[in-house]
Amino acid sequence: MQAVQKVSLHLADGEALGIVGPNGAGKTTVLNLIGGTIRPDAGSIMFDGRDVTRAGSHDRCRLGFGRTFQIPRPFGGLTVYENVLVAYTYGRGGSPRRAKGDCLPVLERVDLAHKANLPAGSLTLLERKRLELARAIVTRPRVLLLDEVAGGLTDPEVAVLVALVRSLREEGVAIIWIEHIVHALLSVVDRLLALAEGRPLVEGDPAEVMASPVLRDVYLGREFDG
Repeated sequence: MQAVQKVSLHLADGEALGIVGPNGAGKTTVLNLIGGTIRPDAGSIMFDGRDVTRAGSHDRCRLGFGRTFQIPRPFGGLTVYENVLVAYTYGRGGSPRRAKGDCLPVLERVDLAHKANLPAGSLTLLERKRLELARAIVTRPRVLLLDEVAGGLTDPEVAVLVALVRSLREEGVAIIWIEHIVHALLSVVDRLLALAEGRPLVEGDPAEVMASPVLRDVYLGREFDG
């Protein structure tokens, strides 16, 4: 059985694409394919005219792919700063001499500078999600892959993360965002792609996609929180 099939995406600098669909639709698999966590059996992944289909996730990170995961998994025994330093050093290939000057501004941006020396394992869920974003941001991505960064947060916490994601997009970072908190997604993305059983259902203007009878049939008439 194929987890994803006949999915074709294109993304311009500074553009944000949202992906929705029921559980098991293949959304995270799409991010894994783009980010290099898994390799496709067919098809290709192009970046700036370059075929990166066979490149690993480490190589793609150096090229400009950043990634967050649905369940944050920081290095709990390391400090918050050290977590970002690992991403800076190994993901970006940053210079040790410039590490402090490059990492601390990222922590300030996600409002974690005051916890830089605390163990990452002591952070709240919101703070772990901020750290997850910080580790991606410090690699200076051109394409940022977000997997449910708003899940499990309160409405005020979601608003904080949405503002941060929107600011990244305004700086020219292209974003592909999977999210079940639909009102958060719709406040940022330019286009929306709906998947079901690994196949595209409908793609286009976010409001039109959310109103599509095809998508609502997939959700069995479930009302979206838009």
